[in-house]
Amino acid sequence: MALVCLREMKKNSSGIIKKINGSKEMERRIRDLGLFSGIWFRVEGRAPLKDPVALRLKNCKITLRNNEADLILVEPEGGSI
Repeated sequence: MALVCLREMKKNSSGIIKKINGSKEMERRIRDLGLFSGIWFRVEGRAPLKDPVALRLKNCKITLRNNEADLILVEPEGGSI
């Protein structure tokens, strides 16, 4: 299945994180938020200007700016974005 950038995911879509790109510092920051390879997530929503994006991970809700979401490659669940 093709990997897509987290930024491309639409509201209420879900998937599994496969890879995090970026500098070591940015990768560490993203991992500190609980985002790492193999984690399932669902896109809860987006701000009116599409930045930031809100994600649900297990029992936690976090938000990421689009420049951070661009660094995360995901496998969409069910093949849809």
